[in-house]
Amino acid sequence: MRIESDLKLGFKDVLIRPKRSTLNSRSQVKLYRDFKFKHSGLSWSGIPIIAANMDTIGTFEMAKSLSSFKILTAIHKYYSIYDWENFIKKNSKKVLKYIMVSTGISNSSLKKIKQILSLSNKLLYICIDVANGYSERFVNFVSKVRNMFPNKIICAGNVVTGEMVEELIISGADLVKVGIGPGSVCTTRIKTGIGYPQLSAVIECSDAAHGLSGQIISDGGCTVSGDISKAFGGGADFVMLGGMLAGHKESECEIIKENGKKFILFYGMSSKLAMKRYIGDIYRYRTSEGKKVKIIFKGLVYNTIQDILGGLRSACTYVGACKIKELTKRTTFIRVLEQENRIFNN
Repeated sequence: MRIESDLKLGFKDVLIRPKRSTLNSRSQVKLYRDFKFKHSGLSWSGIPIIAANMDTIGTFEMAKSLSSFKILTAIHKYYSIYDWENFIKKNSKKVLKYIMVSTGISNSSLKKIKQILSLSNKLLYICIDVANGYSERFVNFVSKVRNMFPNKIICAGNVVTGEMVEELIISGADLVKVGIGPGSVCTTRIKTGIGYPQLSAVIECSDAAHGLSGQIISDGGCTVSGDISKAFGGGADFVMLGGMLAGHKESECEIIKENGKKFILFYGMSSKLAMKRYIGDIYRYRTSEGKKVKIIFKGLVYNTIQDILGGLRSACTYVGACKIKELTKRTTFIRVLEQENRIFNN
């Protein structure tokens, strides 16, 4: 047993200090980024935000909407091959460029991802997704997938420490997903006591990744657009969103009507509801590590994305960053005890 006494921070613990800027308007800010990935050698350009691979977020409908902004969607693991065939048949190559194909690490998952990727050579991304990225089995699977698909961009996670980021990049990951427990419907920290404050995880993991010419995705912990700015300011290359994109028409799930209002269910993928839906039951050696909530129905995701991007542009103008890539170089975090005046937040 040992105790690390140095301070670790989440997004709520800091604000970004403004700096002198020569920008005249938010419209001058460029949110697109150009990437070249370490192992695949592929290049990609777009807004580095990703819809999470949850079954009410990472949907085909979400992908169609977000691709118009050049934003990525990590498609959840539960569509059938037939569903994929239909989607690919009905959508342009432009949409496929902004899609990640998610997979677990079982033999059946590997077989399924081979089938999906064989449907179109325009599918560029593989997202190898597990809750705990610290197992040797996971690292070996990443190496196996890299050997099988040398020309695909491979994302792997989740982890929260620099040494594990380095191991995954060395094993073949282009992108490493960072975050354990910060999600809005995740209860891992409560059930297990495991976790790491998200901003500190991003800062430490981005440093490790960039030293090996890799990149990271900050996954979880964002509740407002200002948190996304903080993640980019901390060194994240991409930011993955779940709860902030919940409750929209693109969720592809049932709308619940109560007292004249419309709601959509949103739940963690390790919740009791998700495990019963996709596995049939909770295995006796497991516990639920997610919760279920009702989100007010928000309509189309378009307006939410416009609001998020507006917040990002504004953040860049406050620190004088003319493009999102410059945000981390222009960021100075200050520790705070309060974020906002909440007198009218009833």
